This record gives sequence, C-alpha cells and structure tokens, in this order.
Amino acid sequence: MKTPEKLYEGYLFDLDGTIYLGDELLPGAKRLVLKLRELEKRVIFLTNNPTRNPGMYAEKLTRLGLKTPPEEVVNTVVTMTGWLLQNHPEAVVFPISEEPLKNSLREAGIKMSEDPEEIDIVIASYDRGFDYRKLQIAFDAIWFHKRAKLVTTNPDRYCPLPGGRGEPDAAAIVGAIEGCTGTKCEVNVGKPDPIMLETVMGLLDLDAKDCVMTGDRLYTEIRMALDAGMPSAVVLTGETTAEDLDEESEENLPAYVLGRIDHLVPADLRREFGWEDA
Repeated sequence: MKTPEKLYEGYLFDLDGTIYLGDELLPGAKRLVLKLRELEKRVIFLTNNPTRNPGMYAEKLTRLGLKTPPEEVVNTVVTMTGWLLQNHPEAVVFPISEEPLKNSLREAGIKMSEDPEEIDIVIASYDRGFDYRKLQIAFDAIWFHKRAKLVTTNPDRYCPLPGGRGEPDAAAIVGAIEGCTGTKCEVNVGKPDPIMLETVMGLLDLDAKDCVMTGDRLYTEIRMALDAGMPSAVVLTGETTAEDLDEESEENLPAYVLGRIDHLVPADLRREFGWEDA
C-alpha cells in the first residue's frame, strides 16, 4: 500500500467499486468526501455507467447518506450527448442503451432511428435489454448498408456487484457488433478516453497535477489519469486486486494504492481527525 503525503485541490472519484458497491457506501467514503468538502477541496464523481443520468446518481448518493448535487456528477450520458452535439449534431443515431441516454439525446434534439437505411451512428452502450433484434439493426446499418459507424459510451467489460459478482457491460455489446460486422469501434466517450477527462477538467478549472483520480480499475480511470499526467490512486474495493498489481508493468501502475478510500488522506491528518479503520 502507498498513500498520499499531501492533500490535492481537486478529487475525482469513480463510483461503482470505489465510493459504493451496490446500495452501500464503502468504508470511509462518507467521512472522506465530507471532510474534503469541509476543507473546500473540489470533488467530482465520474462514472462510465450510463444506466442513470447525473440527477439519478446524485439522488442515489444522497439516499446513501452523501448529499450530492447533480453538478458534481459526470457520466457517459453527459459525454456521449456532448460529443454528438459537438461533432455530429445532424447525425441519425441508433442507441443500444437504456432510457437515460435516450432521454438525454431526445432532450438535446439528436435524431434517433431504428431504420438501418438512415442510421449514421450506432451507439453501443450498457443495455440490459439487449436482444437479437437490436443486433440485427446494427448489423444492417453497418454491414449491409455500409453507412453507419460504431461508437460506445464505455469500454467496461462488466459492472461490479456485491458479493464479488458482476453483470456484462457495454464491452459485451461492442463485442457482439464487432464480431458480426467485422468493424471496429471508432470512438469511446468514457474512461480512459480523454473526452471524459476534458469534460471534468472544464468543470474543475484546475491543472491535472493539482488533482488526483481515484478508482478501482487500472484500464479505465487509472489509465485515463496516467495518460493526462494526473496523479492517481487505485482502491482495492472493486475490480483490481493486489495480485493484479503484482502482475502489472510499472508504467501502468498508479501513484497510490489504497486498501480503503479514506486512506486518500495522509496518515498524519487521519490521526489528527481521529479516524480509525473500522
């Protein structure tokens, strides 16, 4: 384990496996975030999960005992909508997704269709209602009509669940479409792609070196921070294990390794605050 020796001005947190798991805050999460806010540090929650919008995530955090405004949450519903508006505002899209993303696209005035002859972009997302019909539409738009390109909200293979379980995430949808069409996904708007970090840094108005990114996955949030020159910390309460770190090359490792999230605060300050590990 290696913990920070100083406080940062900005703190970026993943959610699933980092701040909470299922419907429970992870040990130390509440007191850490409350203390950072008390010390007037900037806090932003970011997640690749597009099954909720920022307001829904804020409601969940508040319900779990961590009152949070929607403005402190950035997820791939936000980044996908923003990317389309900036780069393809006139495109016709087919979102293989759940309702929060579709609602966001609808509110932004982005045209959606299930007609393969008019689809310009197929969005592969976390969709627990994915079926063969949706795969056929994507196949026809990309392979048969040769007009649509494939993009994704996030590259996650699975979403962690309590008890060490998980459920297939957007990478499963991407894999199915790539497998039958022979195409490759061209754009990812979630971690580790810089699109998400650019969105967050625009909110924080801080330099990357003055912030720390904390999450449970080396290939998403930690990779994103490393590519941006931002200090990062992996917490061993989600996907990444100590064994994974032993097997990883040095250039892929974060600056800090935490057994629990509140160890993001230097040890001397934890003692000063009277924090003890439960």
